[in-house]
Amino acid sequence: MLIAIPSWQGRVSPVFDVASRLLVVRLKGHAELERREVLLRENEPAGIALTLAELGAQVLICGAISQGLQLALQKAGIHVVAHICGEINAVVAAYRTGGLNHPEYLLPGCGERQLCASGRMAKRAPGRSRSVRQGIESSLVSPGLKNS
Repeated sequence: MLIAIPSWQGRVSPVFDVASRLLVVRLKGHAELERREVLLRENEPAGIALTLAELGAQVLICGAISQGLQLALQKAGIHVVAHICGEINAVVAAYRTGGLNHPEYLLPGCGERQLCASGRMAKRAPGRSRSVRQGIESSLVSPGLKNS
């Protein structure tokens, strides 16, 4: 499985739409096999989605993302885990072990009675909005992670 994470100063980039660098990590099961940094030169949603698809990315873990870009990625077959923040190495480790649903990785602003980056009202369960938590948990049990 190949995951991509936009990076900025060693952390998940707060807004994917304007990110210029991606960390691309190849996983097999819970083991990390390889990682590399890729410059993202595209600006338009279709171009960004095409770039990630050409890289072979199956999952994008990111902070805020516009609806248009998220839809373009989903159409390209890339699963988007949005509203994530934190230090890159910690986020990769949390994804590998199924701990990405921990409250410390929730992007600020996606809390109770606040609008998430998606523009939807977030109802907060302990430490995490339900819709965000469910999206993260569903990505952690994807067939690709189990079988890679």
